[in-house]
Amino acid sequence: MTINQPSLAVVVPCYNEEEVLPKTLSVLLALLSDLEAKQKISSASRIYFVDDGSKDATWAQLEQAAAAYDEVVAIKLSRNKGHQNALYAGLCTTTEDIIVSIDADLQDDPKNIEYMVDEYLKGNEVVYGVRSARHTDTFFKRFTAEGYYHVMKKMGVDLVFNHADFRLLSRRALDTLQQYDESNLFLRGIVREIGFKSSVVEYERQAREAGESKYPLRKMLSFAWKGITAFSTMPLRMITVLGLLSGFVSFFLMVWVLAVRFFSDDAMPGWASTLLPLLFIGSVQLLCMGIIGEYLSKIYEEVKRRPKYHISDIVKKENNKSDL
Repeated sequence: MTINQPSLAVVVPCYNEEEVLPKTLSVLLALLSDLEAKQKISSASRIYFVDDGSKDATWAQLEQAAAAYDEVVAIKLSRNKGHQNALYAGLCTTTEDIIVSIDADLQDDPKNIEYMVDEYLKGNEVVYGVRSARHTDTFFKRFTAEGYYHVMKKMGVDLVFNHADFRLLSRRALDTLQQYDESNLFLRGIVREIGFKSSVVEYERQAREAGESKYPLRKMLSFAWKGITAFSTMPLRMITVLGLLSGFVSFFLMVWVLAVRFFSDDAMPGWASTLLPLLFIGSVQLLCMGIIGEYLSKIYEEVKRRPKYHISDIVKKENNKSDL
């Protein structure tokens, strides 16, 4: 059910964002005022900043902002738990009618939140922010990022191309999302699972306002692997195919060894015919064991049922400060 003038929550996970945070706060406060003036959202709208165990002055800035502005809620996690867990903690803390998640670096232009609200008012419960262009990215960044979505598609993971975590969820969609009690959070994949009527808002990705990216290549590869093992059984199927191929190759090697043994006088059967099959089969076995181990590790983490995060503090102006 669509609410005509909903309350909006903007959730912003932060990790070492002291350089860009003043700009982000200013932009988002202005955005809320503008949307309220246009009567698209109610005055009960809020901005939730989640400090994911930052080592710089991020939390100090958030405490000051929460004390100064009614619209700001500052949440501090007890330690660094990663972007997805920090974002999930912010989502679960909100009480508003619609929720938009956005990164603190302002590369996803907050102006598009208004278009997302418009799409919600048309009856869409999930609105994906999709990057139509990456002109500000380096070639390497653009190549690896877009390659990531192609690989995920080949692996059978249902994702919206060029969509990260800039999206709007209705309260019903968020309540449904919270029913997915998974330890390995891959939110952009889980959101696709919940269904509901959805639409897309396209935008051009901007250059980062300040600071540096928190997603270097190592983290991107780790995140991609997490998504594949969380949503796809394709690697297990590839093991089966690889096993069949290695079986065919082994068969021809055996034929060759027998031919050398019985039909050749000058070819010496020796180390090559013995060592090559051993190396080949050994490498395939190790690869298969590694992939199976990845899935076993996921099962191990799921069965432990450990909490995804712990909130140490919440600061907001009306209640000043409360420790959890």
